[in-house]
Amino acid sequence: MKKGLVIILIALMVLSLVSCAADNQGEQTEQFTLKVGFDAEYPPFGYIDDAGAYDGFDLALAEEACERLGWKMEKVAIAWDSKDAELQSGNINCIWNGFTINGREDDYTWTVGYYDNSIVMVVRADSGIKTLADLAGKTVITQAGSSALTALEGDSKDLTATFAKLLETADYNSAYMELDAGAVDAIAVDVGVANYYMASKSGSYAILDEAIASEQYGVGFLKGNTETMYLVQGVLLEMAADGTMEAIAADYTEMGLVVESLVYPKAFD
Repeated sequence: MKKGLVIILIALMVLSLVSCAADNQGEQTEQFTLKVGFDAEYPPFGYIDDAGAYDGFDLALAEEACERLGWKMEKVAIAWDSKDAELQSGNINCIWNGFTINGREDDYTWTVGYYDNSIVMVVRADSGIKTLADLAGKTVITQAGSSALTALEGDSKDLTATFAKLLETADYNSAYMELDAGAVDAIAVDVGVANYYMASKSGSYAILDEAIASEQYGVGFLKGNTETMYLVQGVLLEMAADGTMEAIAADYTEMGLVVESLVYPKAFD
């Protein structure tokens, strides 16, 4: 009964959201191109596969959304700390790649959240570091412009004050190289990315039990671009209701994606 009611409510939301954008939809014909900005070194949400093509859970969601809307899609790899400039210049028209809503609510026009995330600390498995308190006097690295950096400079600043250093890097692949080399002691990173590296290099890393923050991912558009947002949000809710979102997520579980972290399938239980 609960599942049926939730599906009906989501269906009504989809109809309402699409209706909100209907008056202006004529401008977004089948020739409209959704230019999706993403970090190409952010697996399993966005990455370069073995064939040299862009892949990832979020890109797969975007492809399905564009197919349903009759749009073209362009995958635009960006430097994460340049995402705002890319969006404002029109080089991209959305950011869809493990993009945290929390703390940025007023900076973009957002879809509803679709994936639960937490920020965690990753250490080498043989480091002897077991708790956040053990990071006192240690060197921690995270991605420039990330929500992890925001958390460490904001709500978790007391923890950060105990570190010897907090370093920033352009991408998490570089951060893991620094960790492997012993140049840093820990990485502050989204748990989905941490799970990917745990799966790809089994036995090398450990995730500390204590999370730094909990948050949700959404799709971010330029502030005020409600037209495109409503259309994308409508199909996202549709994909959640008909099981497509969960099916797409299942394709990335071997890379560390957690299906149970999807927001909407939880409501169907």
